[in-house]
Amino acid sequence: LSHPINKMANLKSLPIDQFLANLAAKQPTPGGGAAAAIGGAIGSAAASMAAAYTQRKKDKETGAAAKAELLIQSMTISPMLQAADDDAAAYADLQRTWKDSDMSAEEKTAIEARALSIPTVLLESCHERICEIRDFLPHCNKNITSDAKVGIHQLAGAARAAYQTVLVNSPPEEEKMRLSKMLKEIRDLEDEILS
Repeated sequence: LSHPINKMANLKSLPIDQFLANLAAKQPTPGGGAAAAIGGAIGSAAASMAAAYTQRKKDKETGAAAKAELLIQSMTISPMLQAADDDAAAYADLQRTWKDSDMSAEEKTAIEARALSIPTVLLESCHERICEIRDFLPHCNKNITSDAKVGIHQLAGAARAAYQTVLVNSPPEEEKMRLSKMLKEIRDLEDEILS
């Protein structure tokens, strides 16, 4: 691995080897939330590729190509990459709450809420994308459904990783239950496509 960059970098524009070096380094960011977001981006890209291969003449005739185009539009990678940067920034702000004794209670509460919101939104997005890929699978080019399923599995891993980041931010019990239900739905879908 390359040597890590210690300053806060724009994670979404780093080469993958540099991102991984930064992730592996003894430094606060990027951390698990950014890793989850990048995993989600990879899953989204794999699903998009499967949809891109569902553009043959027969796919157009059956309407599968139109469904593939909708999937491609819903799998945009930039929000996932932005979540990696947002998570790193939120953690830097959260660290300030531990050190800044002059910070108002309102500012501290807002920072804590943002730190919880980013992985929560990421998990919700992964769940939504997994459902969209599941709905697309019957229309996918049969020669490449494995790549669409790779997208599901990558997004599922990203959702579980995001949940770990949610937990460290002390969510209310009802929020944990709501997100756990989403994870169970994801797990059930993974079990279904693995059989």
